[in-house]
Amino acid sequence: MTTALPPTGTGPLAKREARLAWGLLSPTITAVALVVILPLLAVFWISVKPVGLADLRAAAPVVRADLRGDAAAAGDEITVRYRIRNTSQDKEIRKVTMTDGWPDGLTPVELDPRCAIDEAQLRCDFGTMEGGFRDQILIPVTVGQAFLDAGGELDDIDPVLTGKADSILTSGEFTFDNFSRIFDGDEFWGVLGVTLFYTVFGTIGALVFGLFAALLLNKSFRGQGILRGLYLFPYVAPVIAVAFAWILLFDPFSGSANALLIQMGVTEGAINFFGERPLALIMVTVFEIWRYFPLSFLFILARMQSIDGDMYEAADMDGASPFQKFWYLSVPQLLGILSVLFLLRFIWTFNKFDDIFLLTGGNAGTRTLTVNVYEQAFAISNIGAGAAVAVVIFFCLLIFSYVFFRYGNQEEGL
Repeated sequence: MTTALPPTGTGPLAKREARLAWGLLSPTITAVALVVILPLLAVFWISVKPVGLADLRAAAPVVRADLRGDAAAAGDEITVRYRIRNTSQDKEIRKVTMTDGWPDGLTPVELDPRCAIDEAQLRCDFGTMEGGFRDQILIPVTVGQAFLDAGGELDDIDPVLTGKADSILTSGEFTFDNFSRIFDGDEFWGVLGVTLFYTVFGTIGALVFGLFAALLLNKSFRGQGILRGLYLFPYVAPVIAVAFAWILLFDPFSGSANALLIQMGVTEGAINFFGERPLALIMVTVFEIWRYFPLSFLFILARMQSIDGDMYEAADMDGASPFQKFWYLSVPQLLGILSVLFLLRFIWTFNKFDDIFLLTGGNAGTRTLTVNVYEQAFAISNIGAGAAVAVVIFFCLLIFSYVFFRYGNQEEGL
């Protein structure tokens, strides 16, 4: 008689292992949710909100207190003044109240109808403050000796205003005007074209130059380690340092590149490399290639050094040329790492902001979608429109990733 065993993965031990696995993964999942998912959801939320930069600070009531007049002796009359205002010019604040401790030795002559004093506590009810509300409360008082003995100042007065104001970020008001404003203008499609040019050619260029550099350094020779270190310099150097070095190098007035071109007779006058269309876009793309080809170089070189050398020896015996060995032996072995690098570099370049912003500020036809996010959100203070552009970037990369994994070379492990 045989006993049937439970299916693999459904027994008590498998369930305990699954719970343990999820328990070990829970810190990672939580961190990813906090760092990636929640900010992404916040961007989606803001993209459908009519929110500007000033709306990020909720409307709040503000109060300042001071004394008007001088009290030299007991019995003198002075005025306690409270100046109240709404920090927002268009948002109302409801149920606004002010509370304040009332100093000893001050006897009110007349109170504002909105205020009352009970047990040394001043309380004023302002109801609803409209946008841009400003007002002041003047309370004439008679000064007593106790107030003079305490210094005759309002140091003990610390008024507190409370109220309820709606925040556009938490309200139920939604709009698609941010997206319609983006797609209605011809400017968006021009920016998208610039982004695609910068991303595609920057990515392909970085891979090609990385492959070329890896082919050069795949052989052992004296000084190989030093040369590899120099190849990594563009990638490890601070971006602000190398960006300003390029700006100085190609400066139209004092740059070495212009001086060399003029002396060689290539051009008669100075060239504004980062200020003319379409040269500025070409230059920032070349900078992208130069700065990030070392990353491709490292990965490709590591993969090339893991290829079995017997294949190349057999090819030499068959009389294969260097190009044939590269095309028929090296390239098929490198397709997997080249595909992964293309995916990563495309996503990173599409999201790149700091390089272009430092070199041109998005001027001279170099404005990409990421620069457009910054300009919408901070230059014209339209946070909602900036978030809408960020959402467009997300969906562009989502579509690219789907196409890449759907139609990529599955045989190479993608």
